[in-house]
Amino acid sequence: MCPSILSMIVTRLQVLTSLFIGCLYVSAAAPPDYRYHIEVLATDIPRPMELEVAPDGRVFYNDYYGQLNIYKPETGEVVVAGKIPVFEEQENGFLGFALDRNFSETQWIYLFYSPVELIGQRLSRFAMEGDRLDLESETVILEFAEQRRQCCHHAGSVEFAPDGCLLISTGDNTFPGGDTGGYAPIDERPDQFPLDAQKSSANTHDLRGKILRIRPLSDGSYEIPEGNLFPADGTAGRPEIFVMGCRNPWRMSVDQETGIVYWGDVGPDAHSTTPRGTRGYDELNQAKKAGNYGWPYFVGNNFPYADYDFATGVSGELYDPLRPINESPNNTGLRELPPAQPAMIFWPYADSPEFPMLGSGGRTACAGPVFHYRAAFAETNGFPEFFDKCLLFWDWQRPFMKWARFDEEQNLRSIEAFTDAVFLANEGRVPKFDDDEEAPFLIRRPVDAMFGDDGCLYLLDYGNTWGNNKDSSLIKISYLRGNLPPLVKLAARPIVGREPLNVSLSGAGSHDPEGEAIEFSWTLHPGGRELGQERELSVTFDEPGNYVAALTVRDSGGMSATSTLPIVVGNSRPTPRFISPQEGDFFSPGKPLTYQIGIVDEEDGTSEDYDELMESRTFVNAKYKASRDEVEVMPPGLAMMRSSDCFNCHSVNQKVVGPPLLEIANRYRDQPAALEASVQRVLNGSTGVWGEVPMLAHSQHSEQEVDQMVRWIYALEPDAAKVGSSRGLAGELLVPSKSDIRFAMLEASYTDMGRAPASSLIGTASITLRNRQIEAEHCDAFTRLNKERSNLGSINHGSTASFYNLNLSDTRSILVQLSSGGAGGTMEIRRGSVSGDLLAAFKVANTGGWGNKIQMSAPLKAIAERTDIVLLFKNPGKGGLMNVDWIRFEP
Repeated sequence: MCPSILSMIVTRLQVLTSLFIGCLYVSAAAPPDYRYHIEVLATDIPRPMELEVAPDGRVFYNDYYGQLNIYKPETGEVVVAGKIPVFEEQENGFLGFALDRNFSETQWIYLFYSPVELIGQRLSRFAMEGDRLDLESETVILEFAEQRRQCCHHAGSVEFAPDGCLLISTGDNTFPGGDTGGYAPIDERPDQFPLDAQKSSANTHDLRGKILRIRPLSDGSYEIPEGNLFPADGTAGRPEIFVMGCRNPWRMSVDQETGIVYWGDVGPDAHSTTPRGTRGYDELNQAKKAGNYGWPYFVGNNFPYADYDFATGVSGELYDPLRPINESPNNTGLRELPPAQPAMIFWPYADSPEFPMLGSGGRTACAGPVFHYRAAFAETNGFPEFFDKCLLFWDWQRPFMKWARFDEEQNLRSIEAFTDAVFLANEGRVPKFDDDEEAPFLIRRPVDAMFGDDGCLYLLDYGNTWGNNKDSSLIKISYLRGNLPPLVKLAARPIVGREPLNVSLSGAGSHDPEGEAIEFSWTLHPGGRELGQERELSVTFDEPGNYVAALTVRDSGGMSATSTLPIVVGNSRPTPRFISPQEGDFFSPGKPLTYQIGIVDEEDGTSEDYDELMESRTFVNAKYKASRDEVEVMPPGLAMMRSSDCFNCHSVNQKVVGPPLLEIANRYRDQPAALEASVQRVLNGSTGVWGEVPMLAHSQHSEQEVDQMVRWIYALEPDAAKVGSSRGLAGELLVPSKSDIRFAMLEASYTDMGRAPASSLIGTASITLRNRQIEAEHCDAFTRLNKERSNLGSINHGSTASFYNLNLSDTRSILVQLSSGGAGGTMEIRRGSVSGDLLAAFKVANTGGWGNKIQMSAPLKAIAERTDIVLLFKNPGKGGLMNVDWIRFEP
């Protein structure tokens, strides 16, 4: 047997054996999910990259476009420290940074970025002056050249080791597409160096595709520490290299006790093993010492690639991990490379037989921090001792978060779950608003994380997809100890109506996190009348008025929490509806959108009979989104209010039980001294400040949480409720001319005139409209193709895409944008199903490449009523027919 193959088998057996032992080792119960407490500190960060927690508790974080931000925990304020000019194309930008090991004394910060004037990457040291980045203080420490003829892979993590060495991860700067087919990019044809990672990752005299290790000196220079891969004289390779053979080590960390280096290496895309070599894997790697980790000759557990000839398409011998050879004409370093080291953990797109707990799907491996427990964390809500010395890692794409547990020699022992609390709606701590709305703290794509000196985890969430995301955020995750207050879930049916009104009250969803027995206490306000101690009870209201039902739940340890719900007796809720437009209708950016609303109210009558009275009490609000699932960004204070009971008794600009929030903001605007008094009133309750109905205590919230809520209220602007709205039963809204608007969400609200002493009630109706130009990937259903980031792809004969409930009564023709680098074919547009009436057809030839998009137009058969349409693709026996970018329904 070949020695290299034997080595691979032995290594795999060692991995599987260690994991089996680890499963036996972990016997203690993992900390329960309900003890994790999640706070959103900042939101709407354009493409967040890395974060650092300073010794004084400030959180530094950067974005791809060059900006450095600071979150200040004492005030909850985010300040812009500074912005550096960066080259932003081909995944270049402000890639990473690190605070000096002695930051409190030196105030130095190290930035790794893509300069505009240099075709390459630069590491520079800057000085901070308080919260300001001194751009004039830049000291360039290290630079290296790259190619910018083709995308991608620049990595960019920057981390200090406990011995004062600075480590920087760099990508292979190699285009992963073209003729690589998702396998090893080793194209040696003339002028194809952007597709040859042998020029970088496998080149001992090149700093790309590496993890570099240097020791910065006070004068701005650096020295080479002992233990790097090549001698300091540079004869065998660049002495800065600690690890070589990386593809895109995007997220790297250093154990702050042991100095061991961990990184996630984002792997190639091939889905299957062929004569060209192995399928793609992502890797989580561990380097206790310097080494070669194999790329582009090996991936995963040293699974090899073949010496493929791109000119002839012939696969040669598989590379040998014990003796890798770099014979590329683009290589300027050693021919014989150090032996390749296998990955510690590795996973493909499909289910992994070696690591089944990692699931399947997309791949972007990331190494997070190693947690080291201290007893003081019990006082700061830091993470528990159960995870001491464990490595947190995740996949940005799937996503998942896991712990890697090690033995005394730092060998992998087990892989364990982190907590579902960060991904799933954990009722009470991370609550759902209702059955159709997601929790505000749902983590979508973790991008970087660090444990602070308080033992809490600070995490950057990239958001929904690659690019700018409104739902990106900076998050703090702490771990609550001791007896936690019960979680109160209060329901009432009905909560409005004419007298006499029989109301069923229920606290059935309430429970104690620790499973302790709970007691119930119901009161009715105003007056504080006791209703009972049952979990569920009924109350009949004979007199009209405005009431508040309060449920207090207490556990056996004495902790309690209260929730309230307003009940309006003597008035009925109005029912508005959209007469026009209707659900699914089209709109055009930059053009007026006309509307007409109808109202029915038991007390006020109908809009047909009393239009003049109802005109001024009707509002239509519009929100515009690039996709249906685009998440509305909520500031931390608003998210906290939504998770509490605040909006049961308050709205922004209408009186419910309590005053409008805008009225509170107007009273206390520009009065800093009023903030603390308001916070204490929310925490402890108050009576008579705004009316006869008291505000009950909210002791379930911390003072910091209430401070965030009150700051959000105080920041409301006088015209906040008028943005994107129009008054009246009929009118028009001017749609912004932004090209990325794809959906318009319209909400009509009518505030009735009340029925004294019962207050006014608000009724709402909402619809969603489509842009006339529909992104193809926004189809409602599809078969035998892929929804990709910006188009429909992988289209074969018989593929379909459906769009539901379209109003085509004023559509005369269809314009499409598409491309084909393959066989082409016919795209038919049919009514209702693949066998329905043919409405239009497009004959698509090869457009000269997948990136060469063209537009085609065809008349549409007249349709008087709403209908579904199906795109049916045809070219018998062929695959890879075309990509469809968008479809426009022309009037």
